[in-house]
Amino acid sequence: MKEQQFRNRPLGYVLKHAQYTLRQAMDDRLADAALTTPQYAALTALEREEGLSNAELARRCFVTPQTMHSIVTRLEEEGLLRRTPHPNHGRIQQLHLTDEGQTRLDQAHEVVEAIEDRMTEEVSREEVEQAKRVLIKCARALGEA
Repeated sequence: MKEQQFRNRPLGYVLKHAQYTLRQAMDDRLADAALTTPQYAALTALEREEGLSNAELARRCFVTPQTMHSIVTRLEEEGLLRRTPHPNHGRIQQLHLTDEGQTRLDQAHEVVEAIEDRMTEEVSREEVEQAKRVLIKCARALGEA
């Protein structure tokens, strides 16, 4: 769609279109790192905070615990993460990246960085930071930040 076609659209529509095109690009290119976009999101969240439970990881990745269970099971089967018992809660399993998981994630970060560079090539750094601030305010106004 050309820029002109978006001028009269609601902000939510434009935001969803941008998210959709970003997701398409990530789905296409993350295959180079043998990951899906949801797998990338899960591994990235674990890189930021080791030891999350399945439920905590699901919240950070905006998916249901059931969906995250499937993602985690697949990542574990591929040797990209491992589970360990929580020291204080016997039924809770903590999730950790493996060395192979970190290696695959490092490859995927390069792919996603290239996508984001392409996405923002006509946008200044200041405009990117301003867009982030505006979107954070929008989320906060809806009670989600």
